[in-house]
Amino acid sequence: MLKKIFLIIMAAVVINSGFLARAAEARVSQPATVIAYYFHGSFRCFTCNAMEKYSKEAIETNFKDALKSGGIEFKEINVEDKGNEHYIKDYGLYTKSLVLSMIKDGKEIKHKNLDKIWEYAKNEKEFIEYVTVEINNFMKEE
Repeated sequence: MLKKIFLIIMAAVVINSGFLARAAEARVSQPATVIAYYFHGSFRCFTCNAMEKYSKEAIETNFKDALKSGGIEFKEINVEDKGNEHYIKDYGLYTKSLVLSMIKDGKEIKHKNLDKIWEYAKNEKEFIEYVTVEINNFMKEE
């Protein structure tokens, strides 16, 4: 009888210690992730396509390590597709936009609309430089 009680207590300790270890892991804060969203509609002009291309190029060229580690992601989203309409309200969109969103522990903690992309849309080098500087500054502010 004592042996059974001892085994039951030991089993409870083992189960409980695994639960506590998982709970402690869950409380550890995960590093932030930056998502760069390029928002567009169904109609895509030459300039809009170029801005998406330059945005993606800036990230793939200047943030290779962060891309590989998951510290930064690039997503293009058609706000006219069903289910994506909320982004218009969420980010106050009124035209094609590049928005940076910082996600920490599953929640957006800040975002920034890179509203000068239209100023640099005709100059690939300046566009990429602008996006790169803005992402670096955004990531430093965590």
